[in-house]
Amino acid sequence: MNSIKIIIADDHSLVVKGLQLLLQQVDWIEVIDIAGDGMELLDILGKKTPDLVLLDINMPGLNGLETARHIRQRYASIKLLILSTYNEEHLIEKAKQLGVNGYLLKNCEREDLLQSIRLVMNGQTTFPYRFQKEPVALGMEENGIKQYNLTKRETEIIQFLKNGFTNQQISATLYLSIYTVETHRKNIMQKLGLKKPIALMRFIIENKI
Repeated sequence: MNSIKIIIADDHSLVVKGLQLLLQQVDWIEVIDIAGDGMELLDILGKKTPDLVLLDINMPGLNGLETARHIRQRYASIKLLILSTYNEEHLIEKAKQLGVNGYLLKNCEREDLLQSIRLVMNGQTTFPYRFQKEPVALGMEENGIKQYNLTKRETEIIQFLKNGFTNQQISATLYLSIYTVETHRKNIMQKLGLKKPIALMRFIIENKI
């Protein structure tokens, strides 16, 4: 299996060093260069062709979104995965419009990053998913489900299941591994005292979650 060639574009040296250290431990990834800003990245791309660019938004000179626009115009085959501290809807939507393949927050777990890289390289997209928070929270409280002490992630996964998502789709949308999604489902069923997957769907319907 050929290694996935990655360029990191970020102006924060500590972030870059952390990413380098993390990715160097993965045998199927090769970091081929580092860029401190958008212009430097475009210059590097004139000489090297990565499979994927890990791209920060807030960089001096040419920011990440503008850089993404230039890359899409010149290098359509390069995958773009934004890694940012900004969890703002308009930035995520802008990234989608520019043809970015994925958007991940910098406070993510190691496995989240690696799973996102896998998904993007397999031709999928991965972006933060947002449910309408208030109606969900109200429904959970009204139906007395709070007594089961489900975590925020578990209640989120229940909403995905309600909307007909498969484990694979949940994995791709939340940039979690399949194993993590399956573990969450097992924990949900254990807390609700259910034995079979069909019983979970019946519980969701009967309780109007």
